[in-house]
Amino acid sequence: MRCSLQSPADISKVPRDAESIHIVRPLPYKKMLALIQRCKRLKTISMSASTRKRLARKVKRLLEEKGLRIMLTSERGRAIGIPLAKMKQAIEMRRDFRPLREIEEVTGIPKSTVHYLEKYSLRRKIKRGHTIIYLK
Repeated sequence: MRCSLQSPADISKVPRDAESIHIVRPLPYKKMLALIQRCKRLKTISMSASTRKRLARKVKRLLEEKGLRIMLTSERGRAIGIPLAKMKQAIEMRRDFRPLREIEEVTGIPKSTVHYLEKYSLRRKIKRGHTIIYLK
Protein backbone atom coordinates (compact mmCIF):
# COMPACT_ATOMS: atom_id res chain seq x y z
CA MET A 1 0.00 0.00 0.00
CA ARG A 2 1.28 3.41 -0.96
CA CYS A 3 -0.02 6.50 0.79
CA SER A 4 -0.42 9.84 -0.99
CA LEU A 5 0.85 13.12 0.41
CA GLN A 6 -1.08 16.07 -1.03
CA SER A 7 0.48 18.95 0.92
CA PRO A 8 3.17 19.51 3.57
CA ALA A 9 0.44 19.90 6.21
CA ASP A 10 -0.63 16.26 5.71
CA ILE A 11 2.59 14.77 7.16
CA SER A 12 0.88 14.06 10.50
CA LYS A 13 -1.74 11.95 8.66
CA VAL A 14 0.81 9.62 7.04
CA PRO A 15 0.94 6.23 8.81
CA ARG A 16 4.17 5.73 10.76
CA ASP A 17 4.68 2.26 9.27
CA ALA A 18 4.45 3.44 5.63
CA GLU A 19 7.10 1.90 3.38
CA SER A 20 6.19 3.84 0.25
CA ILE A 21 4.76 7.33 -0.24
CA HIS A 22 3.55 9.15 -3.34
CA ILE A 23 4.26 12.89 -3.30
CA VAL A 24 1.94 15.05 -5.39
CA ARG A 25 3.82 18.33 -4.89
CA PRO A 26 7.47 18.95 -3.97
CA LEU A 27 8.19 19.29 -0.25
CA PRO A 28 10.59 21.75 1.35
CA TYR A 29 13.69 20.36 3.06
CA LYS A 30 12.35 20.64 6.65
CA LYS A 31 9.07 18.93 5.77
CA MET A 32 10.87 16.11 3.93
CA LEU A 33 13.15 15.62 6.92
CA ALA A 34 10.11 15.50 9.23
CA LEU A 35 8.50 12.91 6.94
CA ILE A 36 11.62 10.73 6.94
CA GLN A 37 11.88 10.93 10.73
CA ARG A 38 8.18 10.06 11.13
CA CYS A 39 8.27 7.04 8.79
CA LYS A 40 11.19 4.88 9.94
CA ARG A 41 10.38 2.05 7.48
CA LEU A 42 10.23 4.32 4.44
CA LYS A 43 12.04 2.82 1.43
CA THR A 44 10.64 4.48 -1.69
CA ILE A 45 9.14 7.81 -2.60
CA SER A 46 7.22 8.03 -5.85
CA MET A 47 6.37 11.20 -7.73
CA SER A 48 5.70 12.49 -11.21
CA ALA A 49 8.52 13.67 -13.42
CA SER A 50 7.44 17.31 -13.05
CA THR A 51 7.46 17.02 -9.25
CA ARG A 52 10.98 15.62 -9.37
CA LYS A 53 12.12 18.54 -11.53
CA ARG A 54 10.74 20.99 -8.98
CA LEU A 55 12.42 19.32 -5.97
CA ALA A 56 15.18 21.39 -4.45
CA ARG A 57 18.76 20.11 -4.82
CA LYS A 58 19.06 19.98 -1.05
CA VAL A 59 16.02 17.67 -0.83
CA LYS A 60 17.36 15.40 -3.59
CA ARG A 61 20.66 15.17 -1.72
CA LEU A 62 18.81 14.32 1.53
CA LEU A 63 16.92 11.48 -0.16
CA GLU A 64 20.16 10.17 -1.62
CA GLU A 65 21.93 10.29 1.78
CA LYS A 66 19.09 8.44 3.50
CA GLY A 67 19.14 5.73 0.83
CA LEU A 68 15.57 6.31 -0.32
CA ARG A 69 14.68 5.25 -3.84
CA ILE A 70 12.83 7.76 -6.04
CA MET A 71 10.34 6.21 -8.46
CA LEU A 72 8.86 8.24 -11.29
CA THR A 73 5.23 7.29 -11.83
CA SER A 74 2.24 8.64 -13.66
CA GLU A 75 -0.88 8.09 -11.57
CA ARG A 76 -3.66 9.63 -13.61
CA GLY A 77 -7.31 9.99 -12.74
CA ARG A 78 -9.33 10.71 -9.66
CA ALA A 79 -9.37 8.35 -6.69
CA ILE A 80 -12.50 6.25 -6.26
CA GLY A 81 -14.38 7.43 -3.18
CA ILE A 82 -16.39 4.22 -2.65
CA PRO A 83 -15.50 1.90 0.25
CA LEU A 84 -13.58 -1.16 -0.92
CA ALA A 85 -16.20 -3.61 0.42
CA LYS A 86 -19.01 -1.91 -1.54
CA MET A 87 -16.84 -1.81 -4.65
CA LYS A 88 -16.17 -5.55 -4.42
CA GLN A 89 -19.88 -6.24 -3.85
CA ALA A 90 -20.87 -4.24 -6.94
CA ILE A 91 -18.25 -5.96 -9.11
CA GLU A 92 -19.32 -9.42 -7.90
CA MET A 93 -22.98 -8.63 -8.58
CA ARG A 94 -22.05 -7.48 -12.08
CA ARG A 95 -20.13 -10.73 -12.67
CA ASP A 96 -23.35 -12.55 -11.75
CA PHE A 97 -25.02 -10.65 -14.64
CA ARG A 98 -27.18 -8.52 -12.33
CA PRO A 99 -28.64 -5.39 -13.99
CA LEU A 100 -27.09 -2.02 -13.21
CA ARG A 101 -30.32 -0.67 -11.72
CA GLU A 102 -30.52 -3.56 -9.25
CA ILE A 103 -26.89 -3.05 -8.21
CA GLU A 104 -27.65 0.65 -7.72
CA GLU A 105 -30.60 -0.15 -5.44
CA VAL A 106 -28.71 -2.72 -3.35
CA THR A 107 -25.35 -0.95 -2.95
CA GLY A 108 -26.34 2.71 -3.31
CA ILE A 109 -23.62 3.23 -5.93
CA PRO A 110 -24.85 5.13 -9.04
CA LYS A 111 -25.24 2.92 -12.10
CA SER A 112 -22.83 5.04 -14.14
CA THR A 113 -20.16 4.49 -11.47
CA VAL A 114 -20.79 0.73 -11.50
CA HIS A 115 -20.41 0.75 -15.29
CA TYR A 116 -17.16 2.74 -14.97
CA LEU A 117 -15.80 0.30 -12.34
CA GLU A 118 -16.59 -2.64 -14.59
CA LYS A 119 -15.31 -1.33 -17.92
CA TYR A 120 -12.68 1.36 -17.53
CA SER A 121 -11.38 1.68 -14.00
CA LEU A 122 -7.91 0.40 -13.15
CA ARG A 123 -8.95 0.44 -9.48
CA ARG A 124 -5.51 1.50 -8.32
CA LYS A 125 -6.45 4.55 -6.27
CA ILE A 126 -9.05 4.60 -3.53
CA LYS A 127 -10.00 7.27 -1.06
CA ARG A 128 -10.27 6.72 2.70
CA GLY A 129 -11.64 9.89 4.20
CA HIS A 130 -9.36 12.59 2.83
CA THR A 131 -6.38 10.26 2.24
CA ILE A 132 -5.68 8.72 -1.16
CA ILE A 133 -4.26 5.21 -1.02
CA TYR A 134 -2.56 3.51 -3.98
CA LEU A 135 -3.13 -0.21 -4.30
CA LYS A 136 -0.47 -2.53 -5.70
